[in-house]
Amino acid sequence: MAPTTAPPLLSPRALNRATLDRQLLLRRSPLGAEQAVRHLVGLQAQNTKPPYHALAARLDGFRPEELSGLMESRAVARIVSLRSTVHTHTAEDAVVLRRLVQAGAIDRELRMFRKGLDGVDLDRLAGLATAYVEERPRTPKELRGHLLEVWPDADPQALTIAARCLLLMVQVTPRGLWRRSGQVALTTAAAWFGDRGPLDTAVDDTTLDATVLRYLGAFGPASVQDMQTWCGLTRLRPAFERLRSDLLVFRDERGTELFDLPDAPRPDEDTPAPPRLLPEFDNLLLSHADRTRVVPADLRGRTWTGNQSHPVFLLDGFLAGLWRLEEARTRTTLVLEPFRPLTRPQRTALLAEAEYTLSLLGPEGVPYEIVLSEGER
Repeated sequence: MAPTTAPPLLSPRALNRATLDRQLLLRRSPLGAEQAVRHLVGLQAQNTKPPYHALAARLDGFRPEELSGLMESRAVARIVSLRSTVHTHTAEDAVVLRRLVQAGAIDRELRMFRKGLDGVDLDRLAGLATAYVEERPRTPKELRGHLLEVWPDADPQALTIAARCLLLMVQVTPRGLWRRSGQVALTTAAAWFGDRGPLDTAVDDTTLDATVLRYLGAFGPASVQDMQTWCGLTRLRPAFERLRSDLLVFRDERGTELFDLPDAPRPDEDTPAPPRLLPEFDNLLLSHADRTRVVPADLRGRTWTGNQSHPVFLLDGFLAGLWRLEEARTRTTLVLEPFRPLTRPQRTALLAEAEYTLSLLGPEGVPYEIVLSEGER
């Protein structure tokens, strides 16, 4: 019996460059905002500004008003989906991906709050909540109060969580609009999208297999565990096995099996990677079980305070520091805090990227400055 040939090895830098290329971060893409949201399989949107910051780092000629316009026209929307967190998705993905991950993180979240729902008929809750939010969009407080009228002894938070888990609800505008955001108000995907979303499309193995391919197109090469981390589902090995004959197989330095699309870009590991400013919770940093392709091992955990992520910047394709935007009435300040001292070329390139980011995202007509600290030693 002939010995089995080990899959080709991909170094951390090779994985870095491949992932950055899929993420539109090696060079700004000419894609429009809607195309980019679909290609990236959604944008993390726990807060309202990150989707705009994410596209500013990725798209050539992006203007925040473009994404706002898509939200107002209901071509894209904010919905709880991957990892049971809020994402901005196209109308189609908002429905299909939410249904796909329903049996994973979202159902697990519902089980976590089940003790607070003793005596609550979940089918009745879903019906009452649907009628209430379809009458007009409702805030979580309004929805909670409505359900407490029926189940006054239930845990108020659990009632709200149950409605969010059981119903496909989107956050309606003006929530999430650029510099015009409002409080969270919810209605069903059916009421919001109408015929824009595939509301009656069945989710099956074909849907899952197609999502595996899309994940690899945006985040690959990647392992089964990587995709599970990205979406919050488990037991995805059978889907990868169904697709194995159509995929290429590699391995990382730990020996983990990595899958990829045959025609996907895998640039040389020495391909230049320009500085990029990314928002908090950017999916580049949250969508792999092994994050060393972007986050050096000694910087693990440096981008978090409690459960809050901080905006970060990349140098040479890897995490290199934090940034923040301080907006006052008379001046806007962009502060850059590198984790290590920078070379003169790095400083020049990073300041140029910060200047570009401010030109897109800073308040119009307000003076600004960029503050770059020396970096830790």
